[in-house]
Amino acid sequence: MSLTLNIPTPLRRLTGDAETVEVEAGTVKEVIERLDLKYPGFQSRVCDDTGQLRRFINVYVDGEDVRFLDGLSTQVPEGAELSIVPAIAGG
Repeated sequence: MSLTLNIPTPLRRLTGDAETVEVEAGTVKEVIERLDLKYPGFQSRVCDDTGQLRRFINVYVDGEDVRFLDGLSTQVPEGAELSIVPAIAGG
């Protein structure tokens, strides 16, 4: 299944400043892995050394946080909206 993903501004330098990218995948993990194949370094920015999402990265499928679903194994069905949202600190 082909998916159009909006890339958040802090991660666009990895995608050559592309705002959206197309990726073929069935799970969140596959999305991240395929993005890393096309844009090396993407996975290390969103996942830690154990392969889990970094604490400051939130991923949503149709508005639902994948941490409360099946984590990286969460299915991304046809027509779903996938969002990768880095947390922004401020003070």
